Amino acid sequence: MRITNSMLVNNMISNLGKNLSRMEKYQQKLATGKKISVSSDDPVVAARALKLRTDVSQIEQYKKNVKDAMSWLEITESAIADVGDILQRVRELAVQASNGATTPEDTKKICEEVKQLKTQLVNLGNATYAGRHIFSGFKTNQKLLNDDGSFAIDVDSTEVIIYQIGIADSININVTGGDFFNGGGTATTGVFGTIFEDMDNFITALDNGDYDVINETLGKLDIQQNNLLRIRADIGARYNRLELTDNRLGNDGLNFTKLMSENEDIDQAENIMLLKSEENVYRASLAGGARIIQPSLVDFLK
Repeated sequence: MRITNSMLVNNMISNLGKNLSRMEKYQQKLATGKKISVSSDDPVVAARALKLRTDVSQIEQYKKNVKDAMSWLEITESAIADVGDILQRVRELAVQASNGATTPEDTKKICEEVKQLKTQLVNLGNATYAGRHIFSGFKTNQKLLNDDGSFAIDVDSTEVIIYQIGIADSININVTGGDFFNGGGTATTGVFGTIFEDMDNFITALDNGDYDVINETLGKLDIQQNNLLRIRADIGARYNRLELTDNRLGNDGLNFTKLMSENEDIDQAENIMLLKSEENVYRASLAGGARIIQPSLVDFLK
């Protein structure tokens, strides 16, 4: 077969294009730092990359859920701790009032302080986190208590708010108002919880000078304190679990990010070496091509 000059030129141009394409591929990898630009470059790497990116995204969302849940429990714990302080103060006042040596004026001062403590207790019952009422069950947009201490809404003890903190892993983050203010019961509109019943009876007894009821208040306050301790212990257990989960998610995030990097990212040193190799091939092909197209019309007339 006769090899014509046009055949040489066409083959040269075709090979130059192939060499340039290979060099461009390594230049693209060097610029992006990634093994592939489109899924067709390597379908296996692309499929694994999508799966790992999904895993990392899920872990980041779970970490946000854990942080939000921890903040909710911190606010709840703070409110319950304040309620515990109030009940402790009321108990101290009850002990003081049960002493027969107190004067009517002293009893009146104690009564006024207890009324103020009750008001503060109502405020704590309507505590919020990020605009959501923490003791109102599912009805987080509504306050739990009226100003007189009665329940403003119905809250069933099963109204627990669940946060997803992992694959097939969830946790409830709230304490219902009935469990908190009604000794483990439910909250019913218009009804007073046992805490407020005890405080109202104590206030009435102070007004009437009924020392028998005042003495009974001490035992009732102890029951309320024990209920608070039960709830605080449960909150502490849930918070510890969230801390452990947060640590695990942090480790998982690092591991999956590392796997994602190993799957997608190029070896820079290797890529530069291959790029230089392809660059040398391309330069050599240019030099060889210059020899092929060197003859001019004058050369053909000789």
